[in-house]
Amino acid sequence: MSFTPKATEVLLKNVRLSYVHIMEPHTAPNQTKPKYSTTILLPKSDVAQKQAIDAAIAAAVEEGRQKYGAKSVPAKPKTPVWDGDGYTQNGKEFGPEAKGHWTFTAWQDPKYKVEVVDMTGAPITDHTQVYSGMYANVLVTFYYYDNQSQGIGCSLGPVQKVRDGESFGGAPVPAASVFGAPQGSAANVYGGADAAPQVNPITGQPM
Repeated sequence: MSFTPKATEVLLKNVRLSYVHIMEPHTAPNQTKPKYSTTILLPKSDVAQKQAIDAAIAAAVEEGRQKYGAKSVPAKPKTPVWDGDGYTQNGKEFGPEAKGHWTFTAWQDPKYKVEVVDMTGAPITDHTQVYSGMYANVLVTFYYYDNQSQGIGCSLGPVQKVRDGESFGGAPVPAASVFGAPQGSAANVYGGADAAPQVNPITGQPM
């Protein structure tokens, strides 16, 4: 079964994900309501998929003009897509993972759970398999909004994990490398029921 996206939708293939919060809703800084979200990194070399994004944004702008009136929509409304080689809206450089990429964040209301599946289409339930740095196919939808401000937003659809990638957060340090290899049972370590009895050195009897 083939999927045909709507004019405002793009089925992105093999993109890298960062700031991944798609298994559970997350409350971002300066927000009061938790949402599902992820930042999408699209290589600048992927011209075809960038063109598809631009076309979907143009379709969203046109929908906005039809809904709110042509005069209510700016000629060039702000979009969620940023140049990873440039600066954020706060004037800071993007992280090193964004270099050479177009970057944008897609959101979903917490009342609509994001479906996350593997390459067979089976749901992924192990949260450790979903992380910042993995590669995925993602359906996104661009839309025009007009509330306190105006512009183009991006909603998050289903996500299909394609392959693993180096975690942006880095893997946690194994306990064995910090505390050494296991040494006997916990009972022996903590003096539990199976611990060897202590012997009185004078009487030779258990203490």
